Amino acid sequence: MRITSTSCICPVLVCLCFVQRCYGAAHHGSIKVTRNQTKHIEGETEVHHRPKRGWVWNQFFVLEEHMGPDPQYVGKLHSNSDKGDGSVKYILTGEGAGTIFIIDDTTGDIHSTKSLDREQKTHYVLHAQAIDRRTNKPLEPESEFIIKVQDINDNAPKFTDGPYIVTVPEMSEMGTSVLQVTATDADDPTYGNSARVVYSILQGQPYFSVDPKTGVIRTALHNMDREAREHYSVVIQAKDMAGQVGGLSGSTTVNITLTDVNDNPPRFPQKHYQLYVPESAQVGSAVGKIKANDADTGSNADMKYTIINGDGAGVFSISTDKETREGILSLKKPLNYEKKKSYTLNIEGANTHLDFRFSHLGPFKDVTMLKIIVGDVDEPPLFTMPSYVMEVYENAKIGTAIGTVTAQDPDAANSLVRYFIDHNTEEDRYFTIDANTGTIKTAKIFDREETPWYNITVAASEIDNPGLVSHVPVGIRILDVNDNPPELAREYDIVVCENAKPGQVIQTITATDKDNSANGARFHFSLDEGLSLNPNFTLRDNEDNTASILTRRRRYSRTTQDIYYLPILISDGGVPPLSSSSTLTVRVCACERDGRVRTCHAEAFLSSAGLSTGALIAILLCVVILLAIVVLFITLRRSKKEPLIISEEDVRENVVTYDDEGGGEEDTEAFDITALRNPSAAEELKYRRDVRPEVKPAPRHHPSSSLDSINVQEFIKQRLAEADLDPSVPPYDSLQTYAYEGHRSEAGSISSLDSVTTQSDQDYNYLGDWGPEFKKLAELYGEIESERTT
Repeated sequence: MRITSTSCICPVLVCLCFVQRCYGAAHHGSIKVTRNQTKHIEGETEVHHRPKRGWVWNQFFVLEEHMGPDPQYVGKLHSNSDKGDGSVKYILTGEGAGTIFIIDDTTGDIHSTKSLDREQKTHYVLHAQAIDRRTNKPLEPESEFIIKVQDINDNAPKFTDGPYIVTVPEMSEMGTSVLQVTATDADDPTYGNSARVVYSILQGQPYFSVDPKTGVIRTALHNMDREAREHYSVVIQAKDMAGQVGGLSGSTTVNITLTDVNDNPPRFPQKHYQLYVPESAQVGSAVGKIKANDADTGSNADMKYTIINGDGAGVFSISTDKETREGILSLKKPLNYEKKKSYTLNIEGANTHLDFRFSHLGPFKDVTMLKIIVGDVDEPPLFTMPSYVMEVYENAKIGTAIGTVTAQDPDAANSLVRYFIDHNTEEDRYFTIDANTGTIKTAKIFDREETPWYNITVAASEIDNPGLVSHVPVGIRILDVNDNPPELAREYDIVVCENAKPGQVIQTITATDKDNSANGARFHFSLDEGLSLNPNFTLRDNEDNTASILTRRRRYSRTTQDIYYLPILISDGGVPPLSSSSTLTVRVCACERDGRVRTCHAEAFLSSAGLSTGALIAILLCVVILLAIVVLFITLRRSKKEPLIISEEDVRENVVTYDDEGGGEEDTEAFDITALRNPSAAEELKYRRDVRPEVKPAPRHHPSSSLDSINVQEFIKQRLAEADLDPSVPPYDSLQTYAYEGHRSEAGSISSLDSVTTQSDQDYNYLGDWGPEFKKLAELYGEIESERTT
């Protein structure tokens, strides 16, 4: 079967078809397809022969974008088995079979029914087969072939990234690269010149050029100045078919902006300026502006202004406004028209960011001269001093002159000045001022100890123009006069111990004076000379503004006198000296040996402790409650006392206790005290109180002489023997008591029962040196001695 195609129409296509066919014949061979035959030869086995294909194989080509009314003929399939009798049927399968490509199953002609676009699909893969129409058996194996879509120049070049925006510095050298543009063509770059693009510039000459092959845009002129022209619109064209006639083209726009460089120095529009400034302008305020023009922009136009010389360099200053790039002229010192009427300044404006590539265009600075005219203004009066300090003595009479303020009109007219005090505070009402002379006087009597300083404000205005007012602060110091006597620094709580010795310092006192140090720094202390000599205490001036209180005798007694009063006199060193008298209160207290206070008079103690009436009532109430509890407890104990007779069944050892107490040695009515001294009194047999005797023992009689001669040891042995033989004694141990002391001591009794009270001249002061065990005894005999002395 042969494949033929009528697509080789033009000479080029004919050559291609010839080459393709020769290539197919050389490689594939002309294979004829015959039916398989089996020849039976006697004596030989059946031999199967491989069928030979009769395809003449070629690629098919079909032109894209076919616009004809009839289907486009692609080619023809023919099998060697086809005898032209219609017995062979051709079948086409694969991509586009039956939709795009159809085949005449009898003749094998292939047609394209649709217009194809190579840019969408470049080729189609199909399968062809020849079968027997009668048996539907394949005459040839199925084979694959390709139909390629042949390209035509139907796509123009396109700039996918356009339009473009790009910048290039001004004053760049010729040939400086600006941007590279690229156009794409969808046609087949391997077939003809359909996709071969050439670049050209349609708009933007003579400033820029473009490379026809690479599309690189470059500057075409020297020193392109941004200040002359800043924006350029360049149109670039891309044409296929290598730029030949008939080729398709596309264009794009490139917007090019020249960026600024510092190639222009600043320039003042004028070389001479004049500025009017009134003399009333405030120091630190802006009085004028000046600006140098710079054609550059951004940081290239940044500028700094300075005053390089002139007689006003110390009076004015200049700074730069970074936003407006103006020079702000400010006042450093006050102006005075009467002293100087004009100033001259030389001001320089210079760029801060220099580009040394363009230094030959400089210098990048400029200088101008500014003349400042000072304007005359009617000014308020001017005080001769910025502030005043005056002094006046306290207790001065109302109307006393303190001082004078002075103000003058600084203008040439020299108008008269009127003075007054601003009554804004209460202190301003304590003073008056003479409206014509400015003399300040007192309006009240002052006390330095109450307020030592006053601040007032004095105003001055011109009589011709009262609206112009100036103010000045005036401080008035009140001087001290010795009008306050000294007094004790505080209330003193002075305590003297009962065992104090003569000359002992019991308190150091100080004094204060409301006057200042000039009138009260030195104090003198003394006892009141109008009274008689104090026998108990004295005062010693320490000459350091303190004084000491000393005792004048030994020992003090609270019982005799618990409070002493000591009048003293205090005087200062002022002129004239002043004095005051005070009375010190001295309390007598009992102290330890080391001087610590142990107790004082109850009234003084409570007073010093600061107990209120309510606290005292609470303490007394607590004491009453405690006493009631004690009485109730004792009553309950007595009502629950057990009987003295112990039950016979209770044979335990016990000790019977009795809560009975005697009245002491002085109680002679509770019992016969002679029983304690007379052994004969113990001879009488006493019944025991702890048991009930069943048999009354026989009475025992002892001669008085034997008891008088017996000692305590023999007495105890005798009583022990009697207890052992007594049938009424319980079978357990018990405690027996006997009121027997033995014979009288030869040294005699030390009891005070029979002592006779007599006065003694003995000194009991040594008892205080025996220690804390004899403290109470020393106090008792110390009080007796004090009472006797008193």
